[in-house]
Amino acid sequence: MTQFTRRMFGKGAGALLCACGLPRQVLAQNALPRPVVTPALSSPAYDRVHLRPSRLDTQLRHQHDLFMGLEDDRLLKPFRVRAGQAAPGTDMGGWYDASDDFHIDPDDWSTANWHGYIPGHSFGQYVSGLSRLYAATKDQATADKVTGLIRAYIPTISPQFFDDYNLPTYTYDKIVVGLIDAYQHVGVTEAKAALDKVTDAALPYFPEKALTREERRARPYSREAEIWDEPYILPEHLFQAWKLGFGDRYRQLALRYLQNDALFMPLAAGISPLKGKHAYSHVNALNSAIEAYYATGDDTYLRAAINGFDFVVRQSYATGGWGPNEELLAADDTDTLLTMLSDTRRTFETPCGAYGHFKLTRSLLKITKDSRYGDSMERVLYNTILGALPTTENGDSFYYSDYSPTAKKGFRGEQWPCCSGTFIQLVADYGISAYLTDAGGVYVNLYVPSDLRTEAGGTGLRLSQTTDYPLTPTSRIRLQPDKPARFSLNLRIPDWAGKATRVTINGQAYDGDMAAGRFLPISRLWQSGDVVEIHFDMPPRLEPLNDAHPEWVAVLTGPLVLFPIDAPDEALDPAVWHAVTRSGPEDWCVQTPSGAVQLKPFMAISDETYRLYSRVTV
Repeated sequence: MTQFTRRMFGKGAGALLCACGLPRQVLAQNALPRPVVTPALSSPAYDRVHLRPSRLDTQLRHQHDLFMGLEDDRLLKPFRVRAGQAAPGTDMGGWYDASDDFHIDPDDWSTANWHGYIPGHSFGQYVSGLSRLYAATKDQATADKVTGLIRAYIPTISPQFFDDYNLPTYTYDKIVVGLIDAYQHVGVTEAKAALDKVTDAALPYFPEKALTREERRARPYSREAEIWDEPYILPEHLFQAWKLGFGDRYRQLALRYLQNDALFMPLAAGISPLKGKHAYSHVNALNSAIEAYYATGDDTYLRAAINGFDFVVRQSYATGGWGPNEELLAADDTDTLLTMLSDTRRTFETPCGAYGHFKLTRSLLKITKDSRYGDSMERVLYNTILGALPTTENGDSFYYSDYSPTAKKGFRGEQWPCCSGTFIQLVADYGISAYLTDAGGVYVNLYVPSDLRTEAGGTGLRLSQTTDYPLTPTSRIRLQPDKPARFSLNLRIPDWAGKATRVTINGQAYDGDMAAGRFLPISRLWQSGDVVEIHFDMPPRLEPLNDAHPEWVAVLTGPLVLFPIDAPDEALDPAVWHAVTRSGPEDWCVQTPSGAVQLKPFMAISDETYRLYSRVTV
């Protein structure tokens, strides 16, 4: 492994980029930087995966329709107001508006008013999500909307926007990803000059480095919200801008804002500095470490990302959710997770956390081929984000998953919060998370109803997946190569898979070396119409909160956490929960001394009172 030195953080001569998604006219204008690191696996282009009807597809279509229906003038209004320009259209409301109403008193949070907290903060994320959805659907109306929004945004760019702004680096980062996605996926070439312009406008309001919140608090400030800015998240998208040919200034800025001393160096050494840190933004910083690894080849950044992921997983709930207590990480604390079950209903910042988690696990899977990252992504998918309430036209957004003993689903209470921006980006990425490829074949990461078009074994390949997994334990995969071809189909066998898990090819049992927690490679000469079926053994199991508290358990089957509904608060013998049985399409049941208790997966819960953990006798 590369020996790490601080001087290496100033180096970097290239990065990874799959340029196949760029419009031809964009490619012709740029000599893209050469890669230093190429991951072992690649994501397919957005339009190579089509989601069939399912909860994933329903979420995607809802988000697409919602943001296509928002008037451009409303989305652009805070930028026009802060630039002193005519600003037609109605206010969006909530966090998004240019308003003087925002007020926080850290000594009395009950008086907080979040209206106007971060004007226009999620505009770039909405543009990013729509750009990715265009890449997936090739819907011309979506391309027209993205193009129109960027062209109308450019005249509003001014230093006035960032003057006396609560979180300048936070919102700039969102603008960066919106501009680079509009450029890369829609071909809006004006986005390149727009990024230069907004960077010039914003930089005077940035700190000289990626300050920690503690460092920021030690400097003069006029209000509490200024402490919450997140300069340490900037490198991820700045490196991506550089890779797209936007200029070396973005590589230099990315290197400048890497939080090396406070975050990456200790993580790479196996020391966690995460206790008390803001959860989502620091997981996002791990995505910056991934981009730094690609750009510099310094595997210190890869070690930091891997170790950081491991620290976060060790303090996660059974759902895969992390960061309770107003979005704070707990590091090696063994009691915070238990305490927060009763002290807060704000347990996991769901769309934001799932978005950052998906990006990180997808990248680590591509680099390492380790299926545990796919297992972790799957857990977060089915037990958090697929159960999120749909965003409303008024901007009510699902924000936190509640894991308290008498939990309920609901909205945060402010319009257009941060999770409204990450939600559309996350659903747009569902397809590229489902499959990965390399020169040897295809990797099936998520078992979701979908179609993939790719190349394998020197020929074109259409792969179709039919399944109601994980509500049913099977998935059927049909392969149609353009001509007979030899390649490997790699199936992710989750670490929870029971010994009776089996695979058939055209109805005949496959006797390959199957192991839970690994990909199962099936290498053969494939013919058009070959069918692979996988049947998962999903015995019920109990998962303790952590080693320190084995008396609190969650009930699982396969990747699904089963949440007791309106259950009595009593300590039961573990055998009671092990006896859970299926009672309906999305229902399970156990018999307790107090009567029958219904259990449901998070995605099937609507307005019921539920809980995540139950007490057992030990």
